[in-house]
Amino acid sequence: MVIPADVRAQLVAHAEREAPNEACGLLLLRDGRAERYEPGTNKAASPYRFELELDNPELWFAEDDGFELAVFHSHLSAPARPSRTDVENIGLWERRPYVILSLRSGDLAAFEIEAGQIRELTLATS
Repeated sequence: MVIPADVRAQLVAHAEREAPNEACGLLLLRDGRAERYEPGTNKAASPYRFELELDNPELWFAEDDGFELAVFHSHLSAPARPSRTDVENIGLWERRPYVILSLRSGDLAAFEIEAGQIRELTLATS
């Protein structure tokens, strides 16, 4: 997966704006490259978990236009890897790209979670 520098900057800015709560949103990917980021609202309003709500519900249909959806969220001080809460609450994001930014370290990482198992995805920036 490739996340261009401008998209990464949007992730960081959104995470900083939402602190002290986790930020969340959708990355729209085409051929493994993030074409854009759509910020969402964390309905949980929590520093420990997120519930993604989109301002534009039509984005859920972006797959019909050839996009792959990846969920994004931030961790305030934890590393950029799925927490136990993330794994337990994976829901519809199971087997989909799951991108995490650690605000503390600035690290960005991507994963796929299936049946409680975490697999790190290769992530590059451009």
